[in-house]
Amino acid sequence: MIENLNNIVWGSGMIFLILCTGLYFTLRIKLFQLTHFKLILKNTFLSIFKDKSTTRSNDKHSISQFQALSTALAATMGTGNIIGVATAISIGGAGAIFWMWLSAFFGMAVIYAENVLGTIYRYKNEKNQWIGGPLAYLDRGLGCRWLAVVFAIFCILASFGMGNMAQANSISSAMSSTFNISPLVTGIVVAILVGIIIIGGIKRIGSITQMLIPLLSVLYILASVIIVLINYKNIPKTFSLIFNEAFGISAIGGGISGAMVKRAINIGLRRGVFSNEAGLGSSALLHSASDTKSPELQGMWSIFEVFIDTIVCCTLTALVILTTGSTSSNLDGVDLVIKAFENGLGQYADIFITVSILLFAFATLVGWSYCGESSIRFIFGESGIKYYKLVFIFVIIIGATSKISIAWTISDIFNGFMAIPNLVGILLLSNKIKIPNKRIIHKDRDNNYN
Repeated sequence: MIENLNNIVWGSGMIFLILCTGLYFTLRIKLFQLTHFKLILKNTFLSIFKDKSTTRSNDKHSISQFQALSTALAATMGTGNIIGVATAISIGGAGAIFWMWLSAFFGMAVIYAENVLGTIYRYKNEKNQWIGGPLAYLDRGLGCRWLAVVFAIFCILASFGMGNMAQANSISSAMSSTFNISPLVTGIVVAILVGIIIIGGIKRIGSITQMLIPLLSVLYILASVIIVLINYKNIPKTFSLIFNEAFGISAIGGGISGAMVKRAINIGLRRGVFSNEAGLGSSALLHSASDTKSPELQGMWSIFEVFIDTIVCCTLTALVILTTGSTSSNLDGVDLVIKAFENGLGQYADIFITVSILLFAFATLVGWSYCGESSIRFIFGESGIKYYKLVFIFVIIIGATSKISIAWTISDIFNGFMAIPNLVGILLLSNKIKIPNKRIIHKDRDNNYN
């Protein structure tokens, strides 16, 4: 029943909606994510070395722009970058990676639109806390509170699925396989640690992710690059395989397979969305807690988020798997990734991947808890927060002891449910989307943006 529902949600209609929305916003911002990438890099990642205001916020209810990026990356850079890529290759073939790239390219435009709108329409409640993202632009921008409530409900469910069960399950599976630790024990320990962090609210979450995500990302990228370089002779063949299978060109006889193309597109797009969450609106919930004055500038941070998440990390995972020829092992998931990393890390590969999954997935749990918390706050106010946090902590234990196939399928379903109202909202409000320029950026730096 769950699989049938997943096939309906992620049918041709959903794929068509995501691709068309991405194409529309890409054209609307005139390929800004490609033609002005240098400007994006200068005013996001490189700015943290020159402007202290991007890394530290003086508002006790806000986080800095870099903390917003780190928290958003924490919510996305979980198992999707490691296990999700391996699953995409196992099911959809190497061609699925091309469609993940396409999903990311269009996703940069979509996530830019989400974050611009989320920051434009955000507001503070009676507790001086930000209400932003789709909750704000569906309610105050579109004037459809009922649609914002629908999104909030789907977001709460997604926080338990993609943001919780799938991550907890990956942690427990990896810990059980590598260190022979009981999934129940892993679930309880992770639940306690996550509880300690999320009780502190967005400021504590931002502080933790600001320390954890950059370090994790750098270590994972370095290890991946080393293994790819060891197998550099296979790089041309790997890219050829990706492009050939993306368009259904069979290695045997050169025939074209429609079934291969359909499978690659479906799995690639789904795993791409799972990886960077562009189109879901979750990123905008996190970025809207930033102390930025410019919606357009915060949108640029989100473009960089998708670049690091999918274009860099997911691509490196794929290259490690494909250049090492690990797909011939017929393994899947975390076992396939470990097999690939053994090429460069030897006997320490399983420990490295297990720890990477543990920390990435842990960060995702923390980041997604705030998405669910924001939705609870929007519907029920502060009175519902403590109950949500308790349930969220308990679901970690359930996820850690569940079958992984169920956890991933439920995650896919809730992803699709979130995307529908969000994509409708940003399309109807697309006239508010502006292309960043130096004037807008300087207004933000001078605190003059209204």
